[in-house]
Amino acid sequence: MAGATTAKGGARRTPPPGPPPPALKARRRLRLPRRRTLLVTGVATALLGSGVTWLLYGSSWLRVEEVAVSGTAALTPGEVRDAAAIPLNEPLAAVDTDSVERRLRARLSRIADVDVSRSWPDTIAVRVTERRPEAIVEKAGKFLEVDEEGVLFATVPQAPKGVPLLQVEADRSPSSRHFGAARLRREAVAVIAQLPEKVRADTLSVRVRSYDSIALGLTRGRTVVWGSSERGAAKAKTLTALMKAVPDAERYDVSAPTAPAVTHS
Repeated sequence: MAGATTAKGGARRTPPPGPPPPALKARRRLRLPRRRTLLVTGVATALLGSGVTWLLYGSSWLRVEEVAVSGTAALTPGEVRDAAAIPLNEPLAAVDTDSVERRLRARLSRIADVDVSRSWPDTIAVRVTERRPEAIVEKAGKFLEVDEEGVLFATVPQAPKGVPLLQVEADRSPSSRHFGAARLRREAVAVIAQLPEKVRADTLSVRVRSYDSIALGLTRGRTVVWGSSERGAAKAKTLTALMKAVPDAERYDVSAPTAPAVTHS
């Protein structure tokens, strides 16, 4: 009979295998529940994802019921809504806000900046920043508004109050050919922004003959020769001092702020 050999050469039976170690028992007990847990977790995640997707896109909830517009001044909220073209009752999550922003900029030149966002549960919020007219250009009896960057952005039938008339008279000059009309408009608007507050309020027109020949027409028939937009802070300071010292002058020349000139009527 086969078996293990003793020290005396006799045979003995092989003992039956003993119980598995405690650690092995624990691993066996945990293996099946862990697999079940992972399976249940996976199913639950899939169901949750499907439920969220249905809630966002398939249900009658969380749909566009309102397009709320803020920040308008010259524009009306209705004009902005029409240009945005956001269909009502569309799933809120399906609205491409970036596309709406691009559409608004393309369709409404008066808009300088726009932010479109979702306001849960049922609103698209549109916040616009309009361009402000810093000057106007008269053409065929109407007025083109010019913003701070020299951009012609809107046509209006009447001149806005307090906005100076921009006259670019450099169409055939070397300056116009070199810089272009848009650049000269930007220079003129830059000069307007540099003016002292009181002078700006009295400015009726800005005449541009070349890059370095910009003059202002003020109330009471006064003229300010400004030159280019360079050294604007120094020119503004000099002009303020001249107007205080010689308030009844007809012409102030600050094109060279260290050597200004005044002409009486």
